[in-house]
Amino acid sequence: MNLINYTFTSPSAEAQSAKFTTNKIGKSPKPFSRISRPRLCLLAAPPSSAPPPPPPPRDGARPAARRLPFTAAAPSPSLRPSSSALRSRTARLGGAAPAPAPSSLFGNRVGVFLAGDEERRQLAGGCGRVWASQRGYRKVRRRTGKSKERELELNVSICIEEDLPDDPEILSIAELLRLNVPMAMKLAFDGLNDATYQTRDTAIEDVGGFQSVELSVLLCNDDFIRKLNKEWRDEDHATDVLSMSQHVPGLKLPILMLGDIVISVETAARQAEERGHTLLDEIRILMVHGLLHLLGFDHELSEEAEAEMEKEEELLLKSLGWKGKGLIQSAYDTKTDTDPHAENPDDDLPKDRKREGSFRFYKPKFSYIFCDMDGTLLNSECRISLTNAKALKEALSRGVKVVIATGKARPSVINILKTVDLAGKDGVISQSTPGVFLQGLLVYGRQGREIYRRNLDPDVCREAFIYSREHGIPLVAFCEDRCLTLFEHPLVDSVHTIYREPKAEIMPSIEDLLAAADIQKMIFLDTTEGVATNLRPYWSEATGARANVVQAVPDMLEIVPPGTSKGSGVKLLLDHLGVAPKEVMAIGDGENDIEMLELASLGIALSNGSEKTKAVANLIGVSNDEDGVADAIYRYAF
Repeated sequence: MNLINYTFTSPSAEAQSAKFTTNKIGKSPKPFSRISRPRLCLLAAPPSSAPPPPPPPRDGARPAARRLPFTAAAPSPSLRPSSSALRSRTARLGGAAPAPAPSSLFGNRVGVFLAGDEERRQLAGGCGRVWASQRGYRKVRRRTGKSKERELELNVSICIEEDLPDDPEILSIAELLRLNVPMAMKLAFDGLNDATYQTRDTAIEDVGGFQSVELSVLLCNDDFIRKLNKEWRDEDHATDVLSMSQHVPGLKLPILMLGDIVISVETAARQAEERGHTLLDEIRILMVHGLLHLLGFDHELSEEAEAEMEKEEELLLKSLGWKGKGLIQSAYDTKTDTDPHAENPDDDLPKDRKREGSFRFYKPKFSYIFCDMDGTLLNSECRISLTNAKALKEALSRGVKVVIATGKARPSVINILKTVDLAGKDGVISQSTPGVFLQGLLVYGRQGREIYRRNLDPDVCREAFIYSREHGIPLVAFCEDRCLTLFEHPLVDSVHTIYREPKAEIMPSIEDLLAAADIQKMIFLDTTEGVATNLRPYWSEATGARANVVQAVPDMLEIVPPGTSKGSGVKLLLDHLGVAPKEVMAIGDGENDIEMLELASLGIALSNGSEKTKAVANLIGVSNDEDGVADAIYRYAF
């Protein structure tokens, strides 16, 4: 029997960042490869010196990875979790491959070993391999005797998928995996030599016959692994781990291309919380499970195969001193501890909607979210739901800036968001945050300083209050942080009690009202029918070019200065902040939101919005009574 000594190698941080995408934190290069989605389809052409490709495998032969569609074993009749239950958490991809072994899933790293001598020298020099003495590993003392001695090089690539953000915990785990994965490989290889298995595929048998072993581990999110499932298994859901073998039996190479292990850190985090251990513990468990799949274990074949793989998982984890049960046992425990009739709220989530708490695993698509209040962030009861509040807080925590663009006055917005802990220094709004108010007539920039104000023509205001007094239709003037009116009325009270605007002050006369403050806008209050049949037709004609009439809600008619709009206020603020429209996602419902939605890179109108608004939007979301803002953020912002 050959004695195998192991040398662990891992490309240096500088080499990995140079070979792939260089992402920097401050001045330090990222220590892990960044892999973008298109690299998946790259296949390495065989070098001229490589052996000819093997013939297609016969029936019963071990299939080469990634070429065959996934096939499921029949469900087990036992009380243990069925194959389909386990397959929802893990899968092994296999298939016939008439072509030579494809490159690694994560780029052309395998090309280092398939290239010609000159290329090999160049690539090896660029990789900056770190040997045991350099990495601080204890050197293996060579034994004396007649036994033949080998040194098996373990080459492990730890990669982070391009769309996974720079999360400190994930980066720390990736660094630990550089040490953990070779340790697990060594113990697993030793087990193949020391034990007899009844169900393991023995296509990989004498590991000591190779000069080196290649393995890649990719950390990704649910979206990425769902796409892999859809592409390779035709199953549109996320799993925790996928094993993708690269080994081609019969192809005589000095390198064992073991394959790729893809782990969804997002799913791993949920499972770690459910099972009461850390994210690192769960990722180690998934890595061991994926490694055993690549070595020929398959729990989906039969109950005997499941028991054999479960035993090997537990043995490896125990030998390594790692916490947690094996994935098979954990899945069984979850199956028996959970009420089979209990509903899981996540089961009804659309495929494109992220789960609450999952934004740490995705990069934001936009720097800013501009959001309307009435009919958008607020429901029909003029309240902000806890679901909407959670979505905004989670977006803020990931560095996305949320800016309110509304017809309301700033004090009103602050009071409303204060009820869900979103007002203040670290919230959505405060006296020192940017915002667009009173339909774009008051715009505040950096540090909450006023950068734009537009007032109504006093003659238009005088005519409107004369009309209000003669017809008994309440009219409220908005003057920065104050509201003024001529007489008491239940609808005037509702502006404060329902819409949370400043309480209207009753002025003794029109002249006193006009002298009290500059007026930015006015709102007539009536029934929906009264606004549509009387007020809007009359004042659209009466104001002429001196003012515009707009509607945010059906039972109110707003009179604002001409040439102004919420959209123009948003554009002015973006210019002030130096933000391009492509960095903006906007959510609204009313006609006063049309320009804002058109300006943004992604404009979303809620389904309760006006038909004109929905006609110009890029997407139509669910209604404000269905947490439309949260739904839009969880679907499209990350």
